[in-house]
Amino acid sequence: MSPVTVTFLMLVFLESFKLSFCGRNHNVTCIQSERQALLRFKQHLKDPSNRLSSWTKNGDCCRWDGIICSNVSGHVIELHLGSSRGTRKLGGKLNPALLDLNHLTYLDLSDNDFRQTEIPTWFWNMSSNLSYFNISRNQFQGNIPDLLTMTQPSVLIDLSCNNFTGSLPLLSSNVTAIDFSFNSLSGSMSHFLCHKLNEPMKLEILNLGHNLLSGKIPECWKKWSRLVGIKLCDNNFSGKIPGSMGALTLLQSLHVRNNSVVGEIPSSLRHCGELVTVDFGYNQLSGDIPGWMGERLPKLIILSLHSNKFTGTLPEELCALSYLQILDLAHNNLVSEIPSCINNLSAMNSGNNSDDKIFYRTSKGSFFEDILVVMKGRVVNYDTTLKLVKTMDLSDNNLSGEIPEEVTSLAGLQSLNFSHSHLVGRIPYNIGAMTSLECFDLSTNNLSGEIPLTISDLSFLSHLNLSYNKFTGKIPTGTQLQSLNADSFYGTKLFGPPLSESSTDVRFGTGGVPKNREDQHQVDWFFLTVELGFLSGFFGTVFLLMLCKSGRLVHFQYVDETGHSLGRIIRKYIVK
Repeated sequence: MSPVTVTFLMLVFLESFKLSFCGRNHNVTCIQSERQALLRFKQHLKDPSNRLSSWTKNGDCCRWDGIICSNVSGHVIELHLGSSRGTRKLGGKLNPALLDLNHLTYLDLSDNDFRQTEIPTWFWNMSSNLSYFNISRNQFQGNIPDLLTMTQPSVLIDLSCNNFTGSLPLLSSNVTAIDFSFNSLSGSMSHFLCHKLNEPMKLEILNLGHNLLSGKIPECWKKWSRLVGIKLCDNNFSGKIPGSMGALTLLQSLHVRNNSVVGEIPSSLRHCGELVTVDFGYNQLSGDIPGWMGERLPKLIILSLHSNKFTGTLPEELCALSYLQILDLAHNNLVSEIPSCINNLSAMNSGNNSDDKIFYRTSKGSFFEDILVVMKGRVVNYDTTLKLVKTMDLSDNNLSGEIPEEVTSLAGLQSLNFSHSHLVGRIPYNIGAMTSLECFDLSTNNLSGEIPLTISDLSFLSHLNLSYNKFTGKIPTGTQLQSLNADSFYGTKLFGPPLSESSTDVRFGTGGVPKNREDQHQVDWFFLTVELGFLSGFFGTVFLLMLCKSGRLVHFQYVDETGHSLGRIIRKYIVK
């Protein structure tokens, strides 16, 4: 479990929730009983980098590192003990002296190392007065109890990247954001989602990703109408995507990636017009890709339906998504031509936006988006630089027809993958206009003709795969092309560097893939016959020699005489 990948709820809090020493009121001094409680708490901590050196017996705790006091009363209200990059982590044990901090509303113990500690009951009881509760990226374990007594009007809870087990807890209606991701929580989410159906919830952010949750996703979403972001990815959910999610009209981000969800995309989602991200990849969804997604979800920036069972055509309505930057429909069963209106995806036409983050504002601040993208043959997680990523992946479908010339107007695209389909015709002549391309994959199609000379203008191109097509002629000269691997051109009739010889000499090169899907299980009978003939002759001779002593003598005598004869011939020519 890697905490580095937890970015969906990397919260950027409002200024009132940030640690700011310059904003302190130095006219107040800390309460004596609270100073003593903090010193007792420190006694049970391991502090290898001496971060708490300012916590001295006679000091003013309102001036200690990591402590914020009320400007009015002097009570300790915030405890900031999360570890930052380059800082050695705190460890040890949790001391119940924290219970004496009766006015504490902000607790951050994130990214420390408490050595698989099971959180004591008293610690959960203390959480009832907190508005910010962050113990993420530790090794805490045990069950999470019901959190029904949160008294603050707006509460954020982050328990991600720990070893918590058991079922999901029930929540107070005051909870605004939760992140339980990267734990081992199991069972159904029905009791969690459907508890007190008539009680509206304030929850805006729900992250349950990377757990062991199972069963159907319940239909109890109407009372969660304030949700802005939902992440259910990397669990074991089954059944259909609930139609009641259509009631979430404020929803901007919906991730159900990598589960076992079936059925069609519910038409009720057309009411979620604020959606920016839809990630349904790696499921078993089927049916057509609905055209209304292009008409009713105009703010989409990310649409990923990777690795499902979608059929039908590639709807032209998707061309209306002018903000779309990531389109991933790979590994489905789409049967259609690539629509020529593809040039209407105007966000892919332009250069990079100065704002490199995709984030969503909530009442508690903002959170960054993240998503997995296949780039240069690798799966990469993008988060804080996601706004800079522009990709289109339609690979592993049954696409037909030619590559439309209009695709070359998508000058902002960094990755374009049309591989493993049935495309015909030529590469558009003006391909060199796609000046941002870093990855270009057309492998395993029926494309033909020569490679356009303008491809040499793609100065950022570092990954190219044209293999297993019907291309002919010489590979255009250009610094980028000649530095690529030869297997980028296998299975074609191309020649020239980086190929050392004509394509007829490399068509049996290793590391390639069959030219067509239908060829993947075919056998090269010529080579198989040669190999079988050699093996049968060799082992047949060895078998006879083992059975017959006289035969062995004759054989070695023959070899010996043959050797002498060859020696005489060689010496004869050398002498001459």
